[in-house]
Amino acid sequence: MNNILIHNGLLVNEGKIFKASILIQGKKIKHIFQNTISDDLINNSIIINAKGKYVLPGIIDDQVHFRDPGLTHKADIYTESKAAVAGGVTSFMDMPNTKPQTITNELLEKKYEIASKSALSNYSFYFGATNDNLNEILKVDPATNCGIKIFLGASTGNMLVDNPVTLENIFSKTNLLIAVHCEDENIIQNNIRKFKDQYGENVPIHLHPVIRDTEACYKSSSMAIQLAKKTKTRLHLLHLSTEKETQLLESNIPAADKLITAEVCVHHLWFDDNDYNRLGTLIKWNPAIKTGKDKEALFSALLTDKIDIIATDHAPHTLSEKQNTYFKAPSGGPFVQHSLVTMLEFYHKKTITLEKIVEKMCHTPAEIFRIKNRGFLREGFFADLAIVDLENNWTVNKNNLLYKCKWSPLEGQTFKSKVVYTFVNGNLVYENSNSNKNTGKFYEDHMGERLAFDR
Repeated sequence: MNNILIHNGLLVNEGKIFKASILIQGKKIKHIFQNTISDDLINNSIIINAKGKYVLPGIIDDQVHFRDPGLTHKADIYTESKAAVAGGVTSFMDMPNTKPQTITNELLEKKYEIASKSALSNYSFYFGATNDNLNEILKVDPATNCGIKIFLGASTGNMLVDNPVTLENIFSKTNLLIAVHCEDENIIQNNIRKFKDQYGENVPIHLHPVIRDTEACYKSSSMAIQLAKKTKTRLHLLHLSTEKETQLLESNIPAADKLITAEVCVHHLWFDDNDYNRLGTLIKWNPAIKTGKDKEALFSALLTDKIDIIATDHAPHTLSEKQNTYFKAPSGGPFVQHSLVTMLEFYHKKTITLEKIVEKMCHTPAEIFRIKNRGFLREGFFADLAIVDLENNWTVNKNNLLYKCKWSPLEGQTFKSKVVYTFVNGNLVYENSNSNKNTGKFYEDHMGERLAFDR
């Protein structure tokens, strides 16, 4: 068994930054050295020189749409996991609105089979709830699956769960974490009718956050929270987008002890409604990107621990699909390759600390979902690591995009930080240590693994 020694890096872990070296043996972190290392160990190890670089636990993204199976003209597990590891993301949790939708245990296991042969990062898959599949939900194993996904607003497909009796049955009977997309469908449809009367089919894109407005989000989130409190069910609110929703959340409670947790996506922190004029339908997401005031409030809630996780809601479509009129352009866009460097840009702006980024993108996802032995730099934990150079400028362009869809709303953006190494389960899967190049090298000898959960 080869030793790999990540030597003299600056480790960011559990609220501290400290100089240390990490010895990897097999899939795990064998030892973390803060003192002198013997010449014998150095001579018998593969050395990764991390001097001046920052070593983070691998990013855990709890919300992606990798489009596999059935929508693979947009993306697939191989291409998007490749983009993920280039961005320092070592584990992902994928959503059920594929074709076919992941609404039976048989279809769920078929997705795991695809991932076992194609995912460069670790993986788990949400089971999709419908109005009539409670019996299947109750068969889902909490130890080997991340959770149940419920669309309380019809984001895509026909997975809207709108039967109150069904919702209460799901909440009260499952032992799994329930993750929810919260938008009130009646409010949205009423807004659509109003603007269709005014504009016909040519509704301007800047009205997207007016159609999918604050009240639609708040009403749905409030209902989900009330139901979770009534049934004492673990609820996770996905992609919050409004200041008003943050008022529903508690601060100063450890995330692992909360009944109700929440996530914000990078695009809701980076963009606001002023960007629709420049980027149009490329930044059409559900829930919609809203005002600058909402953006600031979301960031404040993140820093005060009302919001627990930073994720992407990575949801690619082809460029031709996106470059369409308001109603015809699908919602969603790619982000998993750029989530970490985007958050590091906020660090450079002194908006957030490195320790807080790691907490929200690595530690807290592992704690909330109770992922076994991941999310931290600890001896005995899986060696899922991202090594970043904080002073290595590069610009996003089509030549360095790894998404299958080959576009990004970030094209032309220069980032100060670069992911230079990514390890998954102790294996080097990505290297981009040449400062003169914007694209890296992949090592595809090992696939990622199915996440396990301590439940």
